[in-house]
Amino acid sequence: MAKLEFDQLLEAGAHFGHLKRKWNPAMAPYIFMERNGIHIIDLYKTIAKSEESAAALKQIAKAGKKILFVATKKQAKPVIEEKAQSVNMPYVIERWPGGMLTNFPTIRKAVKKMGSIDKMIKDGTFDTLSKREKLQVTRQRAKLEKMLGSIQDLTRLPSAIFVVDVMKEQIAVKEAERLGIPVFGIVDTNSDPSNIDFVIPANDDAAKAVDLILGFLCEAIQEGLDERKVEKADAAAAEEQDEDAPQRRERKSKAAKKERVKKEDTEAMKAAVVSKYAKDAEVDE
Repeated sequence: MAKLEFDQLLEAGAHFGHLKRKWNPAMAPYIFMERNGIHIIDLYKTIAKSEESAAALKQIAKAGKKILFVATKKQAKPVIEEKAQSVNMPYVIERWPGGMLTNFPTIRKAVKKMGSIDKMIKDGTFDTLSKREKLQVTRQRAKLEKMLGSIQDLTRLPSAIFVVDVMKEQIAVKEAERLGIPVFGIVDTNSDPSNIDFVIPANDDAAKAVDLILGFLCEAIQEGLDERKVEKADAAAAEEQDEDAPQRRERKSKAAKKERVKKEDTEAMKAAVVSKYAKDAEVDE
């Protein structure tokens, strides 16, 4: 796995925090200095925390569990969409649907509604509707797709959520906290890191910085997914080998028996020939 480089983060502007007057004192351990009234984030701590988060996310992915990515701010939306899709994870980039985690069964019903509309279109039921009904169904499908299309494959609660800008996504963070779901987050100097399980101190307004950190984390997630595939393949091979073992033993036993019978037949033939020659010799005498 590639490493996050200090110079890359510096160039991406990950070190710029908010104005000193807007800071949250709980972020003091992650602040390096103040310059021109702006707090500067300690990028060495950003790297260390990113590596810690990457290791945890890798293990979650390796266990076959889902990580929900959340970012509704303009700068981070395209980055989240691209990175989450690259590792086949669910994401939310539109408005956070209240109760998405705490009232998950209702959200699943809405997702199923989207599936039932698709089924109507495929089986021809949609064509039997009036023009007005078709328009209503089409609009409903588009709205559901926009809000929930990215979580269509999320059949159960995620094992972790990753948030960009924990202040803006505070409802998502509170829901996850209430359910005991670990929260990973890019946290700026104006935010409260106390309810974030894995804090990555960085500028959450810089698209390049978010892209860089997310790229590093998604690479770790992909490694976890790849390792899971290898382990599953090895387990399947071992299981197949165990299943084949009795058959191999049976084949081996049959082959040995055949060889033994063949040997016995050969010895019997030799004995018969020897006996015949012995009898012929007695007659000649």
